[in-house]
Amino acid sequence: MAKVKNAYRVSKMSWKKDFKLNWEVYVMFLPIFLFMVVLHYIPMFGIVMAFQDYNINLGYFKSPFVGLSNFVDLFSGADFPRAIGNTVILAVLKCTIGFVMPIIFALLLSLLRSKKYKRTIQTCSYMPNFVAAVIVCFLVQQFVKQDGPITLLLHNLLGVDNMNLLADPNPPTFWIIYLVMGIWQGIGWGSIMYVAAISSVSGDLHEAAAIDGASRMQRIFKITLPCIKPTIMMMFVLGIGTSFAGGYDNILLLYMPTTYPVADTIYTYTYRNAFGAGAGANYALSAASGLFQSIVGTVLLMGSNYLSKKASGSSLF
Repeated sequence: MAKVKNAYRVSKMSWKKDFKLNWEVYVMFLPIFLFMVVLHYIPMFGIVMAFQDYNINLGYFKSPFVGLSNFVDLFSGADFPRAIGNTVILAVLKCTIGFVMPIIFALLLSLLRSKKYKRTIQTCSYMPNFVAAVIVCFLVQQFVKQDGPITLLLHNLLGVDNMNLLADPNPPTFWIIYLVMGIWQGIGWGSIMYVAAISSVSGDLHEAAAIDGASRMQRIFKITLPCIKPTIMMMFVLGIGTSFAGGYDNILLLYMPTTYPVADTIYTYTYRNAFGAGAGANYALSAASGLFQSIVGTVLLMGSNYLSKKASGSSLF
């Protein structure tokens, strides 16, 4: 018992000793800690708006409690099933084609022998990620309008109707535009983790495989991909968790009433109902939608992490 108490005392004093030795690190961490608390945890109290008939003049504590009424209004809308369907379709595209493209790009970069050429391509691929969404969407609108270069190219080569492609209400035109735009904007930034993981793969394995006569493609599938599998699974789990609610600011900038049937998502559906013209700001409905998307995202995150752990032994937590 005395030994246990002494061990507990040592472990209890270790944090203080570590703080004295590394207090500079703790000071550097303090702004990040405050940032997370102030901008992420304190605002979580706003969840109460989802269960209130919120009035900005009355505030949180005086606005009347209405239970699940806001959720009923959210789910009972005539366009809600359509918004759910489009959200699921775009999430699936993002978690399949959109997820695979950065991996392929990272693998292609690993095949380049010239470090200077490789770094140049990497730097250029990162740039679209730092371009504002408004500018990216404006460029897309110019390229796919009726007399845009992409529209004319598709019209002359494939016989596609000469029209504004963003105004096409038929699937999958808008979905393809959104997917390609997302890939172009995020393929370089999304490949950073994979490039780092590939660079950590032992070169001895590749050399031994090359001596045995393995081709580049065989080494990729037999050595590189298995070695970076934990990283792939970690990014996949994170992607599943954020696919349901993230990345729809571009849709707000691209879609129009004619494309609501194929472009309307839960995010844009809520935006129109909560902050649309003539309706007034309905913060309670917006909070209810945000809480619903957070719950779904958490369930997807936990479920994908569980399945990943069961299927491959790799998981995020």
